[in-house]
Amino acid sequence: MYKKWLQIIIKSALFQGIEEEQLNIILQCIRPRIVKYNKDEFIALAGDDFKEIGLVLSGEAMIVKENAAGNRVIISMIKPGELFGEMAAFSGKSKWPSSVIAQKSCIVLFISPKAIISQCEKLCVSHQLLIMNMLNIISNKALILNRKVEYLSIRSIRGKIIHYLLEQYKHKGKNNFTLPLNRTELADFLNIPRPSLSREMCRMRDEGLIDFHRSSIKINNVENLKALAEL
Repeated sequence: MYKKWLQIIIKSALFQGIEEEQLNIILQCIRPRIVKYNKDEFIALAGDDFKEIGLVLSGEAMIVKENAAGNRVIISMIKPGELFGEMAAFSGKSKWPSSVIAQKSCIVLFISPKAIISQCEKLCVSHQLLIMNMLNIISNKALILNRKVEYLSIRSIRGKIIHYLLEQYKHKGKNNFTLPLNRTELADFLNIPRPSLSREMCRMRDEGLIDFHRSSIKINNVENLKALAEL
């Protein structure tokens, strides 16, 4: 049942450092289930009962939340090998705090949190490592959420765009890159109206700060952009 997905599973942060032989034993122990979803289908709906952590095996999903005004805000994008629901798994809450939507047709592996932290029935030697990986994932996710708060604290639209582009530049290691989000998704992520995002990016292009074509971005002068980010 899991053989087809072993290479994706073994590369995920949750199973990092676990050999394939031990992985097969652990999977038999924790007994995850696999579910397929179509594009735009809800994988989880905010307010629904929370039971399992999800691991995307194929396709792509996004975590979204509606604010008080009813506007959708993208919390994060989830690609193959990445988890969702881990922050809620051990919080004591029994409801999904956000919705998870299949951005593309995708397949998800669901794992019970209790199966991760419970004493292993088969005495798997790698089960302790599984628990340590889970703690590491939760800590890293907390840092990512802190990053989201930082974006929300930036008041100007230009400031949010500049900080996002500089972050992508640092991540990619070059000044010419493709954005992981389309224009609508980026507007949701930065919590600004899409038309305002497009207008400000056009102004930045006219001022010679950046060039762009669809999702491809070129920062013409990184130091200039850094200087503006400090204003």
